[in-house]
Amino acid sequence: MRKSEKKHKLIYPTPEENERINAGIAADPDTWELTRKDFERMRPSSEIHPEIVEAYRRSRGKQKAPTKVATSIRLSANVLEAYKQSGPGWQSRIDEDLQDIVAKRKLKKTPRRHGAA
Repeated sequence: MRKSEKKHKLIYPTPEENERINAGIAADPDTWELTRKDFERMRPSSEIHPEIVEAYRRSRGKQKAPTKVATSIRLSANVLEAYKQSGPGWQSRIDEDLQDIVAKRKLKKTPRRHGAA
């Protein structure tokens, strides 16, 4: 399938469907159409709850270009406990230590099959 074929096409409701949709909205007591006055009273969330907006802005977003690969590894209980006791970031410290080992032993950075010569 070509990329151009994957594009979603917007399908507008027929006038009859639109009428049923609007009737459903009108019948719902928890929903209403915003008025000009409603829009004038609106304020940015940063003015109303700046602490929430700031916490959101400080949270880590999705990686643009992931540099690490998720994996599962079995470690000795004492090794895992020692890293965890060193506080937050213990997984990164394990990665750093393994990076040092790779550099010191001049291991190939390409994956090797188990038992390969």
